[in-house]
Amino acid sequence: MSYLFRKTSLAVIIAGGVSPVLAADLDIPMVIEEPAIVQPYAEVREFGGWYIRGDVDYHKSKIRGTEYFTYGAEPCPDDCGDPDAWTGVGGTKSFDTAALKSSFSLGAGVGYQANRYFRTDLTLDYWFKSKFRGGTSDEGGYSCGGGDGPCESVDRSKMSALLLLANAYVDLGTWNGITPYVGAGIGGAHVKWGDLINDIGGYEQRHKGAKSWRFAYALMAGASYCLTDRTVLDAGYRFSRIEGGRMFEKNGAGPGFDKGFNTHEVRAGLRYSFGGSANGCYEPQTVAYEPPAPIYTK
Repeated sequence: MSYLFRKTSLAVIIAGGVSPVLAADLDIPMVIEEPAIVQPYAEVREFGGWYIRGDVDYHKSKIRGTEYFTYGAEPCPDDCGDPDAWTGVGGTKSFDTAALKSSFSLGAGVGYQANRYFRTDLTLDYWFKSKFRGGTSDEGGYSCGGGDGPCESVDRSKMSALLLLANAYVDLGTWNGITPYVGAGIGGAHVKWGDLINDIGGYEQRHKGAKSWRFAYALMAGASYCLTDRTVLDAGYRFSRIEGGRMFEKNGAGPGFDKGFNTHEVRAGLRYSFGGSANGCYEPQTVAYEPPAPIYTK
């Protein structure tokens, strides 16, 4: 009996020691899963950099005045009538009337978008020929060709120009793909006048047109609209001022000078960005936050 008891006790002791070891070996780790948290964030995308542009405009230039030199009495041509009738007052005279017709221009440029609110570009615009029409009258009351009235003329010419400007713009923010802006430019204009036809009582006299570089500046305001992520439609208004210079050369009277132009322009064109999305032409994308991998613990 005592022998059986000793064997039974030994078996119980051995079983008690082995059970914890087996339990440890069979222990299964618990998985703690983090809940998925939806947390939106704005996608970061590059924008700006270099861009090119092309523009077309319709403009109206107001000439600020014209004047020319006279040189006193001069002999009249054979077909002018009374040789004593054609005289000059001497000094400087202004045109009684002077006006330029409206015209169009084409332009191109290259620029750089520094950040969301500031950009610069260099533009070159060609102004197609604008017709000029003016008139003069003899203040001394002299008649032409034996007529009763004072000597009057009708003057015709054409003016074209190249306008080169370095510009800076401030973009004021973007709403629904529309970005308003203001800007200013400074540079020069190469103004070319055609020959001036001076018609006095049916007698035409031609004065060779002049050309010269002049100082110019501009102020502008407008807005751009996103067509694609890199292409925008740009439309706006520009006021440009070109300083005065020589208009025509001497031929009897002259030379003549214009006092410059104030020009109002309605412009439209396209800009294409190479460095990334054009300014304001993308909406930040909202994406769900991705949870980390499950954490295993014992």
